[in-house]
Amino acid sequence: MKKLNAPVPIAVGLTVTAAAVALAVTVWPDDDTYGGSGPAGHGSAVTAPSSDPSAKNYPLSAAPRAIPAVREHGPARGPGWHPVKGSRVLVDKGSKGLTDEGRLLSHELKIGYAYGGTAHAGDIELALKPDKKAPRESYTLSARESRVLITGPDEAGVFYGTRTLKQSVQADGKVPEGVVHDKPATAQRRFNLDIARKPFDAAWIEDRLHEMADLKLNQLGLHFSDDQGFRIASTSHPEVVSPDHLTTAQVHKIVSLASSLHITVVPEIDSPGHLGAVIKAHPDLQLKTADGTPVKGAVDVSNPKAAKIVDSLLREYMKLFPGTYWNVGGDEYQALTVKNPEASFPQLAALARKKYGAKGTVQDLAVAWLNDRAAVISKAGRTPQAWNDGFFRGGVAKADKNIQVEYWTGKEFGARPPEEYLSEGRQVVNLNDEYLYYVLGQPNNFTYPTGKRIYEDWTPLVVRGTKAVPAKYAHLIVGGGFAVWGDFPNAQTPEQVAAGIRMPLRATAQKLWDPGKPKLTWTQFTALSAKLD
Repeated sequence: MKKLNAPVPIAVGLTVTAAAVALAVTVWPDDDTYGGSGPAGHGSAVTAPSSDPSAKNYPLSAAPRAIPAVREHGPARGPGWHPVKGSRVLVDKGSKGLTDEGRLLSHELKIGYAYGGTAHAGDIELALKPDKKAPRESYTLSARESRVLITGPDEAGVFYGTRTLKQSVQADGKVPEGVVHDKPATAQRRFNLDIARKPFDAAWIEDRLHEMADLKLNQLGLHFSDDQGFRIASTSHPEVVSPDHLTTAQVHKIVSLASSLHITVVPEIDSPGHLGAVIKAHPDLQLKTADGTPVKGAVDVSNPKAAKIVDSLLREYMKLFPGTYWNVGGDEYQALTVKNPEASFPQLAALARKKYGAKGTVQDLAVAWLNDRAAVISKAGRTPQAWNDGFFRGGVAKADKNIQVEYWTGKEFGARPPEEYLSEGRQVVNLNDEYLYYVLGQPNNFTYPTGKRIYEDWTPLVVRGTKAVPAKYAHLIVGGGFAVWGDFPNAQTPEQVAAGIRMPLRATAQKLWDPGKPKLTWTQFTALSAKLD
């Protein structure tokens, strides 16, 4: 994986002693992390007689404390692990891909680092353990015999194991004896950031990446184009770029850092609405009503030049952002918000009838636009995503089945409930604006979300409003995310935004990793969170 650029030191507040850690021998059923037989996967532990008489004096261990909480822990009797003089992070010789993860953990815990060799008392060993049946982001963390072994089928899983270890040490100075088996409930765990309306600088974004990584979030959504600004440098269309923008070098650094922290950047160029910054440089693209009134932010989809420019931008930025997913937008196209789109926009009505016959409508053109942009993404081997209000009932044209639905609202007139998408077999990413939208200035009845409400009331099944969809659709809800939108960019400073989203983001991370009822109360969760700052 890519090298981490200048990792930020994180103090763990430990007093390290040179005292040797007492040994404890514990047997875990079917756990082969230390030479047993059979795959790991049990949540209970059986303690065995120990060669160290002091082991029996220890109570059964509790699970390591982390955010998100570990999903399964086999307790054991023993002192656990804590750093001692000579402790190292040791990367298994057959797991060279983990060297970045090992060096980062060594830096954070302020202990030694080694590649290859034999693990000794006080060491943390990292190793890849291929397992086609195990989820890619799963990991096993075993603490016993005064050392720790973290294994997983992929670098991402082992990295998440190091996050659990780091947080356990921050919270309690040690890792409890026992075995953790952990994996996320959802594949896409996102923090979505609007830099188009409010241009957050590169350093602020990098700070959020470090915060996200410790919370085991794996996607940064980057909304960088809207009516108010276009915030990343462009070589294909430099004329659309706003003065306050990220340079290509800054974006390369963000993408590289994200990759090193197992985070994928999910870019978004929203269209055919929300294109005001592009229209400012190309006013001939702007949609106009029958009487010549310009429509804010909307391009005229009957103008071939509009598609040509947007596709050119998509192809340029796909080279900058190598990740799997791309959001093509599709929401709030103003041509469809009027009572009679065909009467208001006769040029669109004429094209719709030409393409789709007498029953063709402006809605069909909007769907075709969405499909065409998604096709550009798909041909490059990426997975397209779009906002839920870009998918419509009826009509001649149908949205491509491979476009994932980012469901954000059911409050708009005629909004389709999430069950309609799910019953069609569509995959859905949950960004429910009732819980997960942090909109600067709190316009349109939005209020700043609280972590407590997310933690206690929301799950990935709660896609619209406060009502959960049936559990039979759980496999189609492939993720979720917490979003910051800059509608009134001066309502808060970047520092205020960071402070305001701190607990909501942690609560979201918890529920995306494990949607079940948390074991900690909200008061306990906030107390733990304070220890991890």
